[in-house]
Amino acid sequence: MDQPLTKPPNRDQEQTGHRTRGGLLRALGTGVITGAADDDPSAIGTYASAGAKFGLAFLWIAPVLLPMMYVVVYVSAKLGQVYGKGLFAIVRDRYPRWVLYPVVLGAFCGNVIEAAANLGGIGAALNLLIPVPIPAIVVVAAGVILAFQVFGSYTLLRNIFRWLALALFAYVAAALLARPDPGEVLRATFLPRLRFDAEFLSMIVACIGTSLSAYIYTWQSNQEVEEEIAQGRHTLRQRKGATDAELRRTRRDVVTGMLFSNVILYFIILSTGATLHPAGQTEIESAAQAAAALEPLAGAGATYLFALGVVGVGFLAVPVMTTGAAYDLVQGTGRSGSLHARPGEAKLFYATIAAVTVLAVALNFLGFNPMRALVWSGIVQGFSVPPLLFLMMRMTNDRAVMGERVNGRLTNLLGWTTTLVTFLATACLVATWVW
Repeated sequence: MDQPLTKPPNRDQEQTGHRTRGGLLRALGTGVITGAADDDPSAIGTYASAGAKFGLAFLWIAPVLLPMMYVVVYVSAKLGQVYGKGLFAIVRDRYPRWVLYPVVLGAFCGNVIEAAANLGGIGAALNLLIPVPIPAIVVVAAGVILAFQVFGSYTLLRNIFRWLALALFAYVAAALLARPDPGEVLRATFLPRLRFDAEFLSMIVACIGTSLSAYIYTWQSNQEVEEEIAQGRHTLRQRKGATDAELRRTRRDVVTGMLFSNVILYFIILSTGATLHPAGQTEIESAAQAAAALEPLAGAGATYLFALGVVGVGFLAVPVMTTGAAYDLVQGTGRSGSLHARPGEAKLFYATIAAVTVLAVALNFLGFNPMRALVWSGIVQGFSVPPLLFLMMRMTNDRAVMGERVNGRLTNLLGWTTTLVTFLATACLVATWVW
């Protein structure tokens, strides 16, 4: 376990050759997939609610979140790449069970809630485009997603995810159709206006929770492992360690993906902040209401673009969450599971994906409001982020895990600052509830 975690020089050559064969699009694609999954319907609901409630005054959250988003995804990627296992498999190797089981349970439950809320978001948005009952849409969407996960390959899913990520550009177009005042936009972006009440702080925590969601850590660390398996590194010994070229590729992927995610975050707040808030529509109760409310203010095009973004990224994010829940369970119990394995070779893994999908569908028949559930799921994620991020920072500074690839000063500065900020944000929110 404590063997040196540096791959031999020929792995640099292998990685360079792989990039040449796969092309730049492939290298950028993995980062963009993670960034798009971070802007899932839960995040869209949260950011749209923030824009509607607080207007352009909430735009400053985007540049503040960008370095935080980068560092948490980078350390999770580096964990999977250097150690050769997914996040919770590493936690199982390094920490006692009383630490492992609560974080696995929290992440697993978060994935189920997010998947259920996002299926509801898909149903509500797609219902705006086609006259089909929302429950029927939820069932059909879940069935299609599950079929691709069970019968498709990792490579197929990755390629589909890349194209689905493009749906998020709909929010850039929707924001431009709103014709916001450029001067006001710049002031709101770089001159934060803060309030210290429960309503404002809860929205900050929700934005932190959705942009730094725990399912993203699980997905990113395991995606690094899946990518290495796709390159023929099937054993742990082959996957252990990382070359300089591989880490540079990882940093580039993460920067690309998180910048993409952050830009979309910004334009979602801008599209609703420039339209719904000035019109007095500060409470968003459903995805359909959020999209339909844009029509008289920004035109029918904005309505359809908003709905299209929810549907497209929903089909990307839901399998990330259900697969993430499967990773959580199998790794937390010491079992193996991979999207490269066939269902008969990883029965618990695929059975968990199916069970989580069925449970997520079932939760949609309990009558909860999809958009409100999306925002509350973001707040729940906000409370689960600090302890898991604390563990990730400890592990990426542990030479028994990382060898010579422990964090540098800048990564530690960003990582520990982000950990502190997430703890303080949730503590402030709790304080406002108590007082």
